[in-house]
Amino acid sequence: MRRLTTAVVATAVALSACSSDLGDATAPPSRSGSGSASPPGGDSAPLPASEIEPLVAALPELSLAPLPEMRLADGLTPPTNRWFSGLVFGEEPQPVFPLPLAFSMDDTSFGAGLPQVVTSETAIVGSHQQDVSVEVGDAATTVVAAYDDASVTLETRDADDRPLGRTTIAQGSPYVTHVAVADETLTTSTDFAGSGAVVTAETASGPWGMRLDGAELDGDTFSLGRGDSIVLFPVPEEGDLDAMAEHAVPLTGTTSSYSVGADEVTTTITYEADGTSAVAVMPHQSGAVDGACRLGTFPSVYGSLTLCAGSTLTWSAPRVRADGALDLSGLSNDDREELAAQVARDVDDLPDAPADTYFGGKWLYRTSQLMTIAEQVGAEAPAREARAQLVELLRTWTQPDGCLERSERCFGYDPAWKGVMGQTAAFGSELLNDHHFHYGYFLYAAAVVSEADPSLVDELAPVMTLLAADIAGGADTGTTPKWRPFDVYASHSWASGTSDFADGNNQESSSEAVTAWAGLLLWARAAGDEDLERQAEWMLGSEAHAATTYWTNFDTSEPVYDGFEHTAIGINWGGKRDYATWFSPEPSAILGIQLIPMSPSSGYLAEDPDRITANVEEAGDGPLGDYALMYAGLAGASEAASALEQARALPGDAIDQGSSRSYMLAFLMIQAASG
Repeated sequence: MRRLTTAVVATAVALSACSSDLGDATAPPSRSGSGSASPPGGDSAPLPASEIEPLVAALPELSLAPLPEMRLADGLTPPTNRWFSGLVFGEEPQPVFPLPLAFSMDDTSFGAGLPQVVTSETAIVGSHQQDVSVEVGDAATTVVAAYDDASVTLETRDADDRPLGRTTIAQGSPYVTHVAVADETLTTSTDFAGSGAVVTAETASGPWGMRLDGAELDGDTFSLGRGDSIVLFPVPEEGDLDAMAEHAVPLTGTTSSYSVGADEVTTTITYEADGTSAVAVMPHQSGAVDGACRLGTFPSVYGSLTLCAGSTLTWSAPRVRADGALDLSGLSNDDREELAAQVARDVDDLPDAPADTYFGGKWLYRTSQLMTIAEQVGAEAPAREARAQLVELLRTWTQPDGCLERSERCFGYDPAWKGVMGQTAAFGSELLNDHHFHYGYFLYAAAVVSEADPSLVDELAPVMTLLAADIAGGADTGTTPKWRPFDVYASHSWASGTSDFADGNNQESSSEAVTAWAGLLLWARAAGDEDLERQAEWMLGSEAHAATTYWTNFDTSEPVYDGFEHTAIGINWGGKRDYATWFSPEPSAILGIQLIPMSPSSGYLAEDPDRITANVEEAGDGPLGDYALMYAGLAGASEAASALEQARALPGDAIDQGSSRSYMLAFLMIQAASG
């Protein structure tokens, strides 16, 4: 999607290396997410425990919200911001969407269904019914017992807390695996029939199959001995029961790896099973479709999912360039003079910095951009003033023991949530909501201000490293999680910490997620952390590709969009997609939240000029319209020139806190000059 100026030798990075062996019914699950101090990957992963633990020890403990009671085995890191978080948090477990399936559970049972997709003018919704439910005899409780990059394992226990069986689901897998840990009896909601290793049932959503290994069927009841298993699955459209059954081997977990090349970033997920499984390919993974993809298709709210035989899924996305500042070198003298006058006004009018991590982070980011604009156009006094204010505030925020001295603009550590918390919460950040949105602004600003003064890196690094670890640690250190919000299979992040929703987790601001990884990359580069920089390259390219595929540039000719009357999505969930935002119904806000903050790294949005024009026309005027103006400029030089004239006349109160008139003018001047 973006032109590249630096070639990087492709480097593969292993992300996790072991999973539980559910074939051994006595072995407790042990996968990444276990909370152990030496998880798979250990010190070979970016931001390892040896680096993070001393930094956490220097922060004061900070508890802003009690950790709710969880359906989680002892010793596991609370899995916030995951596709399956709804199974763990909340008064009752919520449905989750390991596509192509919907899955749900309660204390004594579990069930799966094939989502039935309904498209309206403002939403694409998938159902979460249980086509087949399974009641576990003698069950009293069910908890999440293990999780890794793309799978989760539940453990059902009796009244004495003894395990009865373990159930594993995974993103991209059409199979639900249940392995008996002790003698147990399972009762299904639908009668299965057949003899031998494969039995079938008819449901309202179509045929389902079950492969038995040691289990015995009697009507609607299955008897399993220790180590026996069942694997439940739907039969896809134009699919074949026997072919599906052939690949219905018990799944034990997943691992993943990535590589960064000169032009692409590549992701591989391996589904660990005793044989060859099958995987569902999402639209953003379309490059993975090959000759093995003959098993049929499944519907989903994201489009048709192609089912392929195999136990690995590999796909690539364009590499995206991260820039700390706009390049104003090609502007005319008149443009530079206009910017010099405007940046002087904007720096002089800087408001007091907010105390919370969201608006406080945006203040830092905006000021860093004002500083670089002033420096490039020769506005020396505003540049010095912006730098002075920026450095002073960054030093305040990054004082490790700051929360012992004041009640705002500081960070602490919550050992229950295992998260780095800002003292003043915003938008549920005390519940781990939106941390990547917030902390991306801090990382971006810190990297920009350090470029001309590398001596600042060491001063800012202790807290900045912790912010990076909170959202992007490369392994579960027992202190911080692995990739808190980032979903390897979906290639994008999830914003809700606890995800107490029947539609799964969600993300609204795809652009702020991209900005987070651009900020992470820039900070890693400033800090000289090559491993973290490489990981950030992968996350940035992956998230940007998902952002265009599912939020701003989805293929409206695909059948799933028939009847959907808009060209952008406001919120994507695990099980639905909405033309909406959390804060405004205005079309300009729905588009604008996918653009904010139009950073110097936002060129990934420029891939389709015609779609840009269509999106802007639909958005019209209103909240976040300043970002729509900058976005319009990516469609071409003439569009940028028109948007520039509108930007000059835009009322000051129509400019978002994360931007400035100086930045908006500079951004559009660059696009207008490109013609």
